[in-house]
Amino acid sequence: MDTGLKDKNVLITASSMGIGKAVAEVFAEEGCRVAISSRSKENLLSTAKEIKEKYSIEPFWSVCDLNKQKDIENTFTAVVEQYGSVDILVNNSGGPVPGLFLELDEEDWNLAYEQVLLSAVRFSKLVLPGMMAKSWGRIINLTSISVKQPVDNLVLSNSLRAGVTGFTKTLSNEVAKYNITVNNVAPGMTLTRRLYELAVVEAKEKGKSHEEILVEMSKRIPMNRLARPEEIASVVLFLASRQASYITGVTINVDGGYVKSLY
Repeated sequence: MDTGLKDKNVLITASSMGIGKAVAEVFAEEGCRVAISSRSKENLLSTAKEIKEKYSIEPFWSVCDLNKQKDIENTFTAVVEQYGSVDILVNNSGGPVPGLFLELDEEDWNLAYEQVLLSAVRFSKLVLPGMMAKSWGRIINLTSISVKQPVDNLVLSNSLRAGVTGFTKTLSNEVAKYNITVNNVAPGMTLTRRLYELAVVEAKEKGKSHEEILVEMSKRIPMNRLARPEEIASVVLFLASRQASYITGVTINVDGGYVKSLY
């Protein structure tokens, strides 16, 4: 299937590991010019090397802390200097700290706000003028199934990712006339470091091993297994493709049937 994405310029945030890395790989496989970013230079170098070896494409990389506006601006400027424009933006971020509401302070909320919601706002504002000038663009935000079915002990993620969902729907209507689509992908429980960390927390609370918790997590899902990062990435790729050109303002769950709601 021809996705129409060859030679498109793609910027993926928080993309040195996990789902973000898998997203970078599927776009590299399509022949896109890929830019990856992360707080860790070491992880970026490792991921860039791996992508080059697998797909014969050398991704551009930029160190970027999503909590720092200057890092976001510098990353965008560097990518434009390298590729000329950003055709596709994939806003990804690590998850905020877990915890019950009364355990978290205002600084936790501020950090989560910048990391999850404001980073998507800032990057989107930077890339949109170029997309509007071309009358083509894709913005895809990676959120979580928590926007449909809140997850216990994740009040920060539940709250801020819901904000991204509202932002996405509103922005999609504003820019649709420029042939720009804006959508969300909401992963379920996926085999990433984040899930491992949450399993460790739950294991301590229940007096079990994290391996036992991961098995229990799998049993909560109708498909009886956890997602692989590449399964999330394939949906991101689809939303960027020509086949999804009439889809905008939606949130697609990729969760093995975990969410019980109708919408």
